[in-house]
Amino acid sequence: MNPSTQQLLWMYEKMIEIREYEETMAKVYLEGKLPPNIQKGLAFDIGSGPVPGEMHLAAGQEPVAVGVCAHLRDDDTVVGTHRPHHFAIAKGVDLQAMTSEMFGKADGLCRGKGGHMHLFDLARRFSCSGIIGASLPPACGAALAAKKRGTDAIAVAFFGDGAANQGSFHESLNLAAVWRLPVVFVCEDNKYAISVEKADSTAVAWNTDRAAAYDMASALVDHNDALAVFEAASAAVQRARSGQGPTLIEVKTDRYLGHFQGDPETYRPKGEVAELRAHDPIPKLGAHLRSLGALDDSADGALRQRVSARVAQAYAHARAGAYPRGEDALLHVFH
Repeated sequence: MNPSTQQLLWMYEKMIEIREYEETMAKVYLEGKLPPNIQKGLAFDIGSGPVPGEMHLAAGQEPVAVGVCAHLRDDDTVVGTHRPHHFAIAKGVDLQAMTSEMFGKADGLCRGKGGHMHLFDLARRFSCSGIIGASLPPACGAALAAKKRGTDAIAVAFFGDGAANQGSFHESLNLAAVWRLPVVFVCEDNKYAISVEKADSTAVAWNTDRAAAYDMASALVDHNDALAVFEAASAAVQRARSGQGPTLIEVKTDRYLGHFQGDPETYRPKGEVAELRAHDPIPKLGAHLRSLGALDDSADGALRQRVSARVAQAYAHARAGAYPRGEDALLHVFH
């Protein structure tokens, strides 16, 4: 199934939004974590600044999120990873509420208590977790619920290539296959499980090879291209909605930034990131739209202005928001 012009434009705009959001966060996150703290003997203070804690950004991995989410509805469930912003944005999670959550503000998605790795939006049926491989079992649960309700809603579990070596991966694939659950498993292969290369940790060249062990359909996208992801996801989503069971998709994508912000990236070969950026998927999709006559300089500029305004407004809103009250610390949590 080829994407419509409307879908192509949506994917292009969302990819630009994700990229601008992540690049803005990369700058905001460093506030207060570098000088003058170095003068105090602290090279990097992870607890300082407006966004404390760890931060994992997805610049470069936009095609995976938009290529899959272009097929999804509001009643479909998405479970993301510790690197979740691109999935959340593509699923339609409110940008202001998501940013406020990362700033620890009271009007955040989880009232400022979850942070960037624990984003939950019930209205958009989106969640994520900081635990490696933790996206797959909840997606199976959501898929089972949809099946028992007799709807054609589906679930999608996004995870990294490192998670494919976790027990939760194999257990979830087996259960989904046995029960023919309407779930799509999407592996983001960005070459590294934190700092360990996939070739040094995984016995097979592609994780899609493992689908055969569970009598499961699979699709490999061996390059970082939104159109190729869209095509693979189209068949997988249709298979899930029509009761034909799960699919495992693997996408070879590119992580432009470190595993986390502050990562020295000494494990990467010199020049690797520059080479990856030379094949940026956003200009590639833009060129395709231009070849179709669906985009020109004026429309592109207007689109980018809309995106910049949304992103700037989200960050301004988060900065201006109030922090939770101390007396509310035990509200809305398990205790």
